[in-house]
Amino acid sequence: MNRDTIHFLPHAIGAIGLMACATIARAEPVEIHVLSATVKDQAIGEAEVLLQKNGQQSAHGYSDADGNFHGAIQFSADDPLAALIIRKAGYSTLVAKCPCNGLSYAISPVMQQLDGLRVVLNWGATPLDLDAHLVYPGQHVYWNAKQGDESALDVDHTSGYGPETITIQNRHPGQRYVYAVHDYIDRELSGSNAMELGRPQVRVYVGQTLVRSYTIDPAKKGNLWSVFAISESGDLEDLDQYSDVEHPEDVATALANDFNGPLQVSSRPVSANDRVQANELNRDGEAAYRRTDYDTAIRLFQQAIELFPGYGQAYSNLGLTFEKAGNEAEAIWADRKAIALANGPDAARVRASSYYNIARIYESKSEWAKALGSYQAAENEKHSDVYLAAISRLRQRSN
Repeated sequence: MNRDTIHFLPHAIGAIGLMACATIARAEPVEIHVLSATVKDQAIGEAEVLLQKNGQQSAHGYSDADGNFHGAIQFSADDPLAALIIRKAGYSTLVAKCPCNGLSYAISPVMQQLDGLRVVLNWGATPLDLDAHLVYPGQHVYWNAKQGDESALDVDHTSGYGPETITIQNRHPGQRYVYAVHDYIDRELSGSNAMELGRPQVRVYVGQTLVRSYTIDPAKKGNLWSVFAISESGDLEDLDQYSDVEHPEDVATALANDFNGPLQVSSRPVSANDRVQANELNRDGEAAYRRTDYDTAIRLFQQAIELFPGYGQAYSNLGLTFEKAGNEAEAIWADRKAIALANGPDAARVRASSYYNIARIYESKSEWAKALGSYQAAENEKHSDVYLAAISRLRQRSN
Protein backbone atom coordinates (compact mmCIF):
# COMPACT_ATOMS: atom_id res chain seq x y z
CA MET A 1 0.00 0.00 0.00
CA ASN A 2 1.56 3.36 -0.97
CA ARG A 3 1.75 6.53 1.11
CA ASP A 4 -0.86 8.37 -0.93
CA THR A 5 -3.39 5.65 -0.20
CA ILE A 6 -2.59 5.80 3.49
CA HIS A 7 -2.89 9.58 3.41
CA PHE A 8 -6.39 9.59 1.92
CA LEU A 9 -7.80 6.64 3.85
CA PRO A 10 -8.85 8.60 6.96
CA HIS A 11 -10.79 11.00 4.79
CA ALA A 12 -12.58 8.08 3.13
CA ILE A 13 -13.43 6.60 6.52
CA GLY A 14 -14.66 9.96 7.70
CA ALA A 15 -16.96 10.32 4.71
CA ILE A 16 -18.36 6.83 5.19
CA GLY A 17 -18.82 7.52 8.86
CA LEU A 18 -20.71 10.71 8.11
CA MET A 19 -22.94 8.85 5.67
CA ALA A 20 -23.66 6.16 8.24
CA CYS A 21 -24.43 8.78 10.87
CA ALA A 22 -26.74 10.55 8.47
CA THR A 23 -28.55 7.28 7.78
CA ILE A 24 -28.88 6.59 11.47
CA ALA A 25 -30.06 10.14 12.06
CA ARG A 26 -32.86 9.63 9.56
CA ALA A 27 -34.12 6.54 11.37
CA GLU A 28 -37.19 7.45 13.38
CA PRO A 29 -38.69 5.34 16.17
CA VAL A 30 -42.25 4.27 15.61
CA GLU A 31 -44.76 2.66 17.94
CA ILE A 32 -48.05 1.03 16.91
CA HIS A 33 -50.69 -0.48 19.19
CA VAL A 34 -52.79 -3.37 17.80
CA LEU A 35 -56.22 -4.08 19.28
CA SER A 36 -59.28 -6.20 18.52
CA ALA A 37 -62.02 -4.37 16.66
CA THR A 38 -64.75 -6.36 18.40
CA VAL A 39 -63.58 -6.89 22.00
CA LYS A 40 -62.95 -3.75 24.04
CA ASP A 41 -59.32 -3.18 25.08
CA GLN A 42 -58.25 -6.65 23.92
CA ALA A 43 -54.63 -6.44 22.77
CA ILE A 44 -53.64 -8.53 19.76
CA GLY A 45 -50.22 -10.15 20.02
CA GLU A 46 -48.21 -11.77 17.24
CA ALA A 47 -49.75 -9.52 14.61
CA GLU A 48 -47.36 -8.90 11.73
CA VAL A 49 -46.63 -5.18 11.28
CA LEU A 50 -44.99 -3.68 8.20
CA LEU A 51 -44.19 -0.07 7.36
CA GLN A 52 -43.27 0.80 3.80
CA LYS A 53 -42.95 3.69 1.38
CA ASN A 54 -43.20 3.46 -2.39
CA GLY A 55 -43.33 -0.31 -2.04
CA GLN A 56 -40.02 -0.46 -0.16
CA GLN A 57 -40.19 -2.06 3.28
CA SER A 58 -38.59 -0.11 6.13
CA ALA A 59 -39.80 -1.79 9.30
CA HIS A 60 -41.11 -5.26 9.97
CA GLY A 61 -41.91 -7.20 13.12
CA TYR A 62 -44.67 -8.49 15.37
CA SER A 63 -46.76 -7.01 18.15
CA ASP A 64 -46.01 -8.24 21.66
CA ALA A 65 -48.50 -9.74 24.13
CA ASP A 66 -49.71 -6.23 24.99
CA GLY A 67 -50.35 -5.44 21.34
CA ASN A 68 -47.37 -3.08 21.06
CA PHE A 69 -45.01 -2.90 18.11
CA HIS A 70 -41.75 -0.92 18.34
CA GLY A 71 -39.55 -0.29 15.35
CA ALA A 72 -37.50 2.26 13.46
CA ILE A 73 -38.07 3.60 9.96
CA GLN A 74 -35.92 5.54 7.52
CA PHE A 75 -38.62 8.11 6.80
CA SER A 76 -41.02 10.20 8.81
CA ALA A 77 -44.01 8.35 10.28
CA ASP A 78 -45.98 11.45 9.35
CA ASP A 79 -45.17 11.00 5.65
CA PRO A 80 -48.50 10.59 3.78
CA LEU A 81 -46.71 8.44 1.17
CA ALA A 82 -45.89 5.87 3.85
CA ALA A 83 -48.21 2.93 4.51
CA LEU A 84 -48.85 0.63 7.44
CA ILE A 85 -49.88 -3.00 6.97
CA ILE A 86 -51.08 -5.21 9.84
CA ARG A 87 -52.03 -8.86 9.31
CA LYS A 88 -52.80 -11.90 11.39
CA ALA A 89 -54.46 -15.23 10.62
CA GLY A 90 -58.20 -15.09 11.26
CA TYR A 91 -58.31 -11.29 10.83
CA SER A 92 -58.73 -9.01 7.84
CA THR A 93 -55.50 -7.38 6.72
CA LEU A 94 -55.43 -3.71 7.65
CA VAL A 95 -53.80 -1.24 5.28
CA ALA A 96 -53.56 2.39 6.38
CA LYS A 97 -51.85 5.50 5.15
CA CYS A 98 -49.64 7.37 7.59
CA PRO A 99 -49.37 9.47 9.79
CA CYS A 100 -49.37 6.39 12.00
CA ASN A 101 -46.83 6.77 14.83
CA GLY A 102 -48.28 6.42 18.32
CA LEU A 103 -51.71 5.41 17.09
CA SER A 104 -53.89 2.41 17.90
CA TYR A 105 -55.25 0.21 15.11
CA ALA A 106 -58.07 -2.27 15.51
CA ILE A 107 -58.11 -5.35 13.29
CA SER A 108 -61.35 -7.07 12.36
CA PRO A 109 -62.00 -10.81 12.73
CA VAL A 110 -63.02 -12.40 9.44
CA MET A 111 -66.78 -12.26 8.93
CA GLN A 112 -68.66 -15.34 7.71
CA GLN A 113 -72.00 -13.79 6.65
CA LEU A 114 -72.52 -13.06 2.95
CA ASP A 115 -74.43 -9.86 3.72
CA GLY A 116 -72.50 -8.80 6.80
CA LEU A 117 -70.40 -5.68 7.13
CA ARG A 118 -68.22 -4.19 9.87
CA VAL A 119 -67.27 -0.53 10.34
CA VAL A 120 -64.28 0.37 12.54
CA LEU A 121 -63.48 3.92 13.68
CA ASN A 122 -60.05 4.87 15.06
CA TRP A 123 -58.57 8.27 15.86
CA GLY A 124 -55.85 9.93 17.94
CA ALA A 125 -55.63 11.04 21.55
CA THR A 126 -58.16 13.84 21.07
CA PRO A 127 -61.07 14.37 21.03
CA LEU A 128 -61.53 11.93 23.91
CA ASP A 129 -64.90 10.66 22.72
CA LEU A 130 -65.97 10.16 19.12
CA ASP A 131 -69.13 8.12 18.63
CA ALA A 132 -70.18 5.87 15.76
CA HIS A 133 -73.84 6.05 14.68
CA LEU A 134 -75.77 3.77 12.32
CA VAL A 135 -79.27 4.74 11.23
CA TYR A 136 -81.70 2.59 9.19
CA PRO A 137 -85.48 2.08 9.17
CA GLY A 138 -86.75 2.12 12.75
CA GLN A 139 -83.21 1.76 14.11
CA HIS A 140 -80.54 4.05 15.55
CA VAL A 141 -77.50 2.16 16.83
CA TYR A 142 -75.05 4.11 19.01
CA TRP A 143 -73.68 4.13 22.59
CA ASN A 144 -77.11 4.57 24.19
CA ALA A 145 -78.81 1.92 22.01
CA LYS A 146 -76.10 -0.62 21.27
CA GLN A 147 -78.29 -3.38 19.85
CA GLY A 148 -80.28 -2.98 16.65
CA ASP A 149 -82.11 -5.35 14.33
CA GLU A 150 -79.27 -7.64 13.16
CA SER A 151 -76.67 -4.98 13.98
CA ALA A 152 -74.78 -3.89 17.10
CA LEU A 153 -72.25 -1.49 18.54
CA ASP A 154 -69.55 -3.98 19.54
CA VAL A 155 -67.11 -1.55 21.14
CA ASP A 156 -67.56 1.95 22.60
CA HIS A 157 -64.51 4.01 23.60
CA THR A 158 -64.58 7.25 25.60
CA SER A 159 -60.88 7.95 26.20
CA GLY A 160 -59.40 8.53 22.77
CA TYR A 161 -58.01 6.33 20.01
CA GLY A 162 -60.94 3.93 19.74
CA PRO A 163 -61.94 1.64 18.29
CA GLU A 164 -65.65 2.29 17.96
CA THR A 165 -67.03 -0.70 16.05
CA ILE A 166 -70.44 -1.36 14.54
CA THR A 167 -71.23 -4.71 12.92
CA ILE A 168 -74.15 -5.41 10.61
CA GLN A 169 -74.65 -9.16 10.88
CA ASN A 170 -77.11 -9.32 8.00
CA ARG A 171 -78.03 -6.36 5.83
CA HIS A 172 -81.75 -6.08 5.06
CA PRO A 173 -82.40 -5.85 1.28
CA GLY A 174 -84.33 -2.77 0.21
CA GLN A 175 -83.31 -0.74 3.27
CA ARG A 176 -80.92 2.18 3.36
CA TYR A 177 -78.27 2.51 6.07
CA VAL A 178 -76.38 5.70 6.95
CA TYR A 179 -73.17 5.73 9.02
CA ALA A 180 -71.86 8.86 10.77
CA VAL A 181 -69.31 9.94 13.38
CA HIS A 182 -70.29 12.41 16.14
CA ASP A 183 -67.84 14.43 18.23
CA TYR A 184 -69.50 13.97 21.61
CA ILE A 185 -66.93 16.01 23.53
CA ASP A 186 -67.43 19.07 21.31
CA ARG A 187 -71.15 18.58 20.74
CA GLU A 188 -72.00 22.08 22.02
CA LEU A 189 -69.65 23.76 19.53
CA SER A 190 -70.78 24.86 16.08
CA GLY A 191 -68.42 25.10 13.15
CA SER A 192 -65.63 23.38 15.06
CA ASN A 193 -62.72 21.50 13.49
CA ALA A 194 -61.88 19.74 16.76
CA MET A 195 -62.79 16.33 15.32
CA GLU A 196 -60.24 16.75 12.53
CA LEU A 197 -57.42 17.12 15.07
CA GLY A 198 -57.75 13.43 15.89
CA ARG A 199 -57.41 12.43 12.22
CA PRO A 200 -60.29 9.92 12.47
CA GLN A 201 -60.24 7.02 10.04
CA VAL A 202 -63.19 4.79 9.17
CA ARG A 203 -62.62 1.34 7.70
CA VAL A 204 -65.28 -0.91 6.19
CA TYR A 205 -64.80 -4.69 6.15
CA VAL A 206 -66.70 -7.30 4.17
CA GLY A 207 -65.87 -10.99 4.60
CA GLN A 208 -62.13 -11.07 5.16
CA THR A 209 -61.32 -7.89 3.24
CA LEU A 210 -60.93 -4.19 3.97
CA VAL A 211 -63.05 -2.85 1.11
CA ARG A 212 -63.20 0.88 1.84
CA SER A 213 -61.36 3.47 3.95
CA TYR A 214 -62.40 7.03 4.75
CA THR A 215 -60.48 9.96 6.23
CA ILE A 216 -61.95 13.25 7.36
CA ASP A 217 -61.65 16.35 5.16
CA PRO A 218 -59.52 18.82 7.16
CA ALA A 219 -61.04 21.75 5.27
CA LYS A 220 -64.57 20.99 6.52
CA LYS A 221 -66.03 21.93 9.90
CA GLY A 222 -68.76 20.42 12.06
CA ASN A 223 -69.19 17.99 14.92
CA LEU A 224 -71.11 15.43 12.81
CA TRP A 225 -69.40 13.66 9.92
CA SER A 226 -71.80 11.74 7.66
CA VAL A 227 -69.39 9.24 6.16
CA PHE A 228 -71.24 6.85 3.85
CA ALA A 229 -74.54 5.17 3.09
CA ILE A 230 -75.45 1.64 2.07
CA SER A 231 -78.08 1.96 -0.64
CA GLU A 232 -81.24 -0.10 -0.87
CA SER A 233 -79.50 -2.32 -3.42
CA GLY A 234 -76.49 -2.86 -1.15
CA ASP A 235 -73.71 -0.73 -2.64
CA LEU A 236 -71.62 1.77 -0.66
CA GLU A 237 -72.17 5.44 -1.47
CA ASP A 238 -69.70 8.08 -0.22
CA LEU A 239 -71.34 11.03 1.57
CA ASP A 240 -68.55 13.02 3.29
CA GLN A 241 -70.89 15.68 4.67
CA TYR A 242 -70.49 17.83 7.78
CA SER A 243 -72.99 19.47 10.09
CA ASP A 244 -73.56 20.31 13.77
CA VAL A 245 -75.68 18.31 16.21
CA GLU A 246 -75.73 18.94 19.95
CA HIS A 247 -77.66 15.97 21.29
CA PRO A 248 -76.61 12.46 20.19
CA GLU A 249 -80.20 11.24 20.09
CA ASP A 250 -80.83 13.87 17.39
CA VAL A 251 -78.26 12.40 15.01
CA ALA A 252 -80.93 10.27 13.32
CA THR A 253 -83.00 13.38 12.64
CA ALA A 254 -79.94 15.21 11.29
CA LEU A 255 -79.38 12.33 8.85
CA ALA A 256 -83.01 12.29 7.72
CA ASN A 257 -82.33 13.78 4.28
CA ASP A 258 -79.82 11.07 3.39
CA PHE A 259 -81.92 8.46 5.11
CA ASN A 260 -85.20 9.23 3.34
CA GLY A 261 -84.55 11.35 0.26
CA PRO A 262 -82.15 11.23 -2.66
CA LEU A 263 -78.61 10.53 -1.52
CA GLN A 264 -76.31 13.56 -1.61
CA VAL A 265 -73.41 11.51 -2.89
CA SER A 266 -69.91 13.00 -2.73
CA SER A 267 -67.67 12.54 -5.74
CA ARG A 268 -64.19 13.92 -6.19
CA PRO A 269 -63.01 15.00 -9.65
CA VAL A 270 -60.90 12.42 -11.46
CA SER A 271 -58.08 13.76 -13.60
CA ALA A 272 -57.36 12.50 -17.09
CA ASN A 273 -54.05 11.13 -15.83
CA ASP A 274 -55.80 9.18 -13.05
CA ARG A 275 -58.17 7.67 -15.60
CA VAL A 276 -55.26 6.61 -17.81
CA GLN A 277 -53.46 5.03 -14.87
CA ALA A 278 -56.66 3.33 -13.72
CA ASN A 279 -57.17 1.86 -17.20
CA GLU A 280 -53.59 0.54 -17.21
CA LEU A 281 -54.03 -1.00 -13.76
CA ASN A 282 -57.29 -2.59 -14.87
CA ARG A 283 -55.60 -4.10 -17.94
CA ASP A 284 -52.76 -5.40 -15.75
CA GLY A 285 -55.38 -6.87 -13.41
CA GLU A 286 -57.09 -8.63 -16.28
CA ALA A 287 -53.73 -10.11 -17.34
CA ALA A 288 -53.12 -11.34 -13.77
CA TYR A 289 -56.61 -12.84 -13.70
CA ARG A 290 -55.98 -14.75 -16.93
CA ARG A 291 -52.86 -16.33 -15.44
CA THR A 292 -54.92 -17.16 -12.28
CA ASP A 293 -52.84 -14.84 -10.06
CA TYR A 294 -55.97 -13.72 -8.23
CA ASP A 295 -54.25 -11.95 -5.31
CA THR A 296 -52.35 -9.71 -7.70
CA ALA A 297 -55.45 -9.13 -9.82
CA ILE A 298 -57.48 -8.10 -6.77
CA ARG A 299 -54.78 -5.66 -5.67
CA LEU A 300 -54.55 -4.11 -9.15
CA PHE A 301 -58.32 -3.72 -9.54
CA GLN A 302 -58.48 -2.12 -6.08
CA GLN A 303 -55.73 0.32 -7.04
CA ALA A 304 -57.61 1.20 -10.22
CA ILE A 305 -60.75 1.89 -8.19
CA GLU A 306 -58.82 4.03 -5.71
CA LEU A 307 -57.72 6.26 -8.58
CA PHE A 308 -61.13 6.20 -10.30
CA PRO A 309 -63.93 5.43 -7.78
CA GLY A 310 -66.58 5.35 -10.49
CA TYR A 311 -64.83 2.69 -12.59
CA GLY A 312 -67.65 0.19 -13.12
CA GLN A 313 -65.64 -2.27 -15.24
CA ALA A 314 -62.95 -2.52 -12.56
CA TYR A 315 -65.63 -3.32 -9.98
CA SER A 316 -67.10 -5.97 -12.29
CA ASN A 317 -63.65 -7.51 -12.75
CA LEU A 318 -63.02 -7.31 -9.02
CA GLY A 319 -66.27 -9.14 -8.27
CA LEU A 320 -65.43 -11.98 -10.64
CA THR A 321 -61.90 -12.25 -9.24
CA PHE A 322 -63.10 -12.27 -5.63
CA GLU A 323 -65.44 -15.12 -6.54
CA LYS A 324 -62.63 -17.12 -8.17
CA ALA A 325 -60.49 -16.54 -5.07
CA GLY A 326 -63.27 -17.86 -2.81
CA ASN A 327 -64.06 -14.45 -1.27
CA GLU A 328 -67.79 -14.71 -1.80
CA ALA A 329 -69.05 -11.89 0.43
CA GLU A 330 -66.56 -9.52 -1.19
CA ALA A 331 -67.66 -10.70 -4.65
CA ILE A 332 -71.28 -9.82 -3.87
CA TRP A 333 -70.22 -6.38 -2.60
CA ALA A 334 -68.15 -5.62 -5.71
CA ASP A 335 -70.84 -6.90 -8.08
CA ARG A 336 -73.46 -4.68 -6.42
CA LYS A 337 -71.24 -1.66 -6.97
CA ALA A 338 -70.68 -2.69 -10.59
CA ILE A 339 -74.45 -2.80 -11.04
CA ALA A 340 -74.85 0.67 -9.54
CA LEU A 341 -72.13 2.14 -11.78
CA ALA A 342 -73.03 0.39 -15.06
CA ASN A 343 -73.71 2.80 -17.91
CA GLY A 344 -73.37 3.08 -21.66
CA PRO A 345 -74.33 0.54 -24.33
CA ASP A 346 -73.06 -2.42 -22.28
CA ALA A 347 -74.84 -1.40 -19.06
CA ALA A 348 -77.61 -4.01 -19.29
CA ARG A 349 -75.10 -6.78 -19.99
CA VAL A 350 -72.88 -5.75 -17.06
CA ARG A 351 -75.85 -5.58 -14.70
CA ALA A 352 -77.23 -8.92 -15.88
CA SER A 353 -73.91 -10.75 -15.53
CA SER A 354 -73.31 -9.20 -12.10
CA TYR A 355 -76.75 -10.23 -10.86
CA TYR A 356 -76.08 -13.71 -12.24
CA ASN A 357 -72.77 -13.96 -10.37
CA ILE A 358 -74.49 -12.85 -7.15
CA ALA A 359 -77.29 -15.40 -7.69
CA ARG A 360 -74.84 -18.27 -8.14
CA ILE A 361 -73.13 -17.44 -4.85
CA TYR A 362 -76.42 -17.32 -2.96
CA GLU A 363 -77.51 -20.59 -4.55
CA SER A 364 -74.24 -22.26 -3.54
CA LYS A 365 -74.98 -21.25 0.07
CA SER A 366 -78.60 -22.53 -0.11
CA GLU A 367 -80.03 -19.01 0.22
CA TRP A 368 -82.78 -19.83 -2.23
CA ALA A 369 -84.94 -16.69 -2.00
CA LYS A 370 -82.00 -14.33 -2.52
CA ALA A 371 -80.69 -16.50 -5.35
CA LEU A 372 -84.07 -16.52 -7.10
CA GLY A 373 -84.43 -12.74 -6.78
CA SER A 374 -80.99 -12.18 -8.27
CA TYR A 375 -81.62 -14.57 -11.19
CA GLN A 376 -84.86 -12.73 -11.90
CA ALA A 377 -83.03 -9.38 -11.79
CA ALA A 378 -80.51 -10.73 -14.31
CA GLU A 379 -83.30 -11.87 -16.68
CA ASN A 380 -85.01 -8.47 -16.32
CA GLU A 381 -81.83 -6.78 -17.49
CA LYS A 382 -81.07 -9.09 -20.43
CA HIS A 383 -82.82 -12.23 -21.61
CA SER A 384 -80.90 -15.49 -21.37
CA ASP A 385 -81.97 -19.12 -21.46
CA VAL A 386 -79.40 -19.73 -18.70
CA TYR A 387 -81.16 -17.24 -16.44
CA LEU A 388 -84.58 -18.74 -17.22
CA ALA A 389 -83.34 -22.24 -16.47
CA ALA A 390 -81.98 -21.07 -13.12
CA ILE A 391 -85.27 -19.34 -12.27
CA SER A 392 -87.18 -22.52 -13.09
CA ARG A 393 -84.78 -24.58 -10.99
CA LEU A 394 -85.12 -22.31 -7.98
CA ARG A 395 -88.92 -22.15 -8.26
CA GLN A 396 -89.13 -25.93 -8.26
CA ARG A 397 -86.95 -26.06 -5.19
CA SER A 398 -89.16 -23.61 -3.32
CA ASN A 399 -92.35 -25.59 -4.09
